[in-house]
Amino acid sequence: MTKEQHKQLEADLWSAADNLRANSDLTSNEYSVPVLGLIFLKFADNNYSRYEKDILAEYQKLKDTRREKEISEIAIAKCRFYLPESAKYDHLLKLKEEENIAKAVRKAMVDIETYNSDLADTLPKDEYHRFADSERTQTILKDLLKNFANIPMDAQGDLFGRIYEYFLSAFARTEGQKGGEFFTPRSVVQLMVSIIEPHGGEVFDPACGSGGMFVQSDHFIKLHRKELEGSDRGVFFSGQEKKSETVKLAKMNLAVNGLRGDIRVANTYYDDEFTSFGKFDYVLANPPFNVDDVNISSVEKDKRFNTYGIPRKKTKAKKKDAGKEAVPNANYLWINLFATSLKKNGRAALVMANSASDARHSEAEIRKRLIDENLIYGMLTLPSNMFYTVTLPATLWFFDKGKKDDRILFIDARNIFTQIDRAHREFSDEQIQNIAVISHLRKGNRGKFVRLVDDYFKSGMERLNENKEMVEPVSKQLLEVLDDETGKATVGELMKQWAALDKLKLKYEQYSQKYGSEKSIEKKNKAQQQLREAFNPFFTALHDGLKQLDKIVRQHEKQQAEEALANGKRAAVDRKVKALKEALEELHGEVKNAEMFYQHIHWLQERFPNAEYEDVTGLCKLAGPADLKEQEYSLNPGRYVGVVIEEDGKTEEEFVDEIVSHVEEFERLTGDAHKLEKEISKDLRILAGES
Repeated sequence: MTKEQHKQLEADLWSAADNLRANSDLTSNEYSVPVLGLIFLKFADNNYSRYEKDILAEYQKLKDTRREKEISEIAIAKCRFYLPESAKYDHLLKLKEEENIAKAVRKAMVDIETYNSDLADTLPKDEYHRFADSERTQTILKDLLKNFANIPMDAQGDLFGRIYEYFLSAFARTEGQKGGEFFTPRSVVQLMVSIIEPHGGEVFDPACGSGGMFVQSDHFIKLHRKELEGSDRGVFFSGQEKKSETVKLAKMNLAVNGLRGDIRVANTYYDDEFTSFGKFDYVLANPPFNVDDVNISSVEKDKRFNTYGIPRKKTKAKKKDAGKEAVPNANYLWINLFATSLKKNGRAALVMANSASDARHSEAEIRKRLIDENLIYGMLTLPSNMFYTVTLPATLWFFDKGKKDDRILFIDARNIFTQIDRAHREFSDEQIQNIAVISHLRKGNRGKFVRLVDDYFKSGMERLNENKEMVEPVSKQLLEVLDDETGKATVGELMKQWAALDKLKLKYEQYSQKYGSEKSIEKKNKAQQQLREAFNPFFTALHDGLKQLDKIVRQHEKQQAEEALANGKRAAVDRKVKALKEALEELHGEVKNAEMFYQHIHWLQERFPNAEYEDVTGLCKLAGPADLKEQEYSLNPGRYVGVVIEEDGKTEEEFVDEIVSHVEEFERLTGDAHKLEKEISKDLRILAGES
């Protein structure tokens, strides 16, 4: 599925699910789990269907022999899952109208748990009771089953996980922020994972929520399988979460994605289910921010929290409050926990409120000790509006107990984002890779940089080749509408511009043949820069040509309308002209999508021309002990990376003239406002009979 098709599928499925809330008396909390349960059933069916033929074949082969096995045993060995007939999606869809669908869904959940011990007491069952007694809610449930059947049969792994995560985030938006807890957007988790690169060993999330950190860790491993060849790629996930309902969702999420893990109900401030001190290879989490009710007496003797110091209030507690004192803010309890949970060479990433980077008093002392112990690898400021339910600004903290030097990498990513709607932003896949490659360069991994540029060239060429197939039908449409000499000339110019792509394609193929196995970073990087520069005039000419074509078509449309009106007819838009406008817009959009890859190449090469790490004003800074001391051990990236001051090209006189012009405009508008105020006041008095 394309990205657009996938987004449309998500939107359609959510619309169907939200119908349940709109047409019933269920709250968000009450309907989220049953809906996610149905999505789980669809995935289970999709997953099992891919293996069912082989499972049945082996069952028949072993039947009536000494090696005969139960079909459930064979299934679990082959796909770690067995789906009895009662739980198959088709079985539920084909139930007769008079049968109780809610009871049938509940039975499906019970039967799945019976055969799959990892899911014992996890799937929603009793939640479907409230649908059983009403014909209306039964109909809603049946409609949901039908709508979720639209999830493609080949939906697996990341595709199904994305649908599942989309629903979790949508429910988070409807429920709103509660107690400082909020859903972590997928792109933020992907960035965290791309920087700490988990593979092999154990991953711990002490505030795991629905398990999104685990899913993205597994996704990273699958995405980089070739790079990790020869290493132990197996990962086991351990998580704590204080809400039992959320733990069930996390277990379902792990099952949805076929992950090995152990999720337990626990309040991490007071419970340590996994004896976490020094135990884990990786720690990932988005803990609740700014919690102020954690009892100090419960944590001050816990080495998970006290190794680097306990956050305390400025004033000493009174005797009458002895034993009741709470930490002023639990942010640094979490920060301590991440540092202490890591093994010798462990790595961690966590989301934290911006305020923690500059927190004063006891928290500043803890921060200085973490810096002195050389535990902090990097700090990254996120753009605003990245989270679904809050606008609270956040920073990513990265720990690395295997650091080779005492410098800290600061990245300010506040200006790197993709706007997804008026109120929300995200990182695109390319933006995630661009930011993560800064960390790879900092570690000296220049090969990743040139491979990323190569990937962008490859993707850009593929998109351009696909776009070229659109040119011929668009040209035919142009000739049908613009059938004069001007029309033929514009079509000829379009074909001429696209013909340049053949030469660029040849350049790209020559580059690939010559530098495909080139091991010299310097040679390959220089060749990549030359190749990019060859594409610049192509895109400039292409955009100019498409804009000119669009202008000609619009003029033609206007002329047709004027002629129709002159002849006493309605100025209707010609069908061919309308179709051509749409085709040109689509082609221009596709060209921009292809050009995006070359823009990413330019972004990277402009900032890191030698394919090696260097400080970039406004983006990144590698700060040493002297820099940190000068900034009083602040970990706010903005203090280190600086700000890019962009010249506007105006002289001092021009700037003053512009200011004066704005002042005059302001005074004029203010005068108009006063006149309107008087008119409104006069009219109101007339209405009140005080003329």
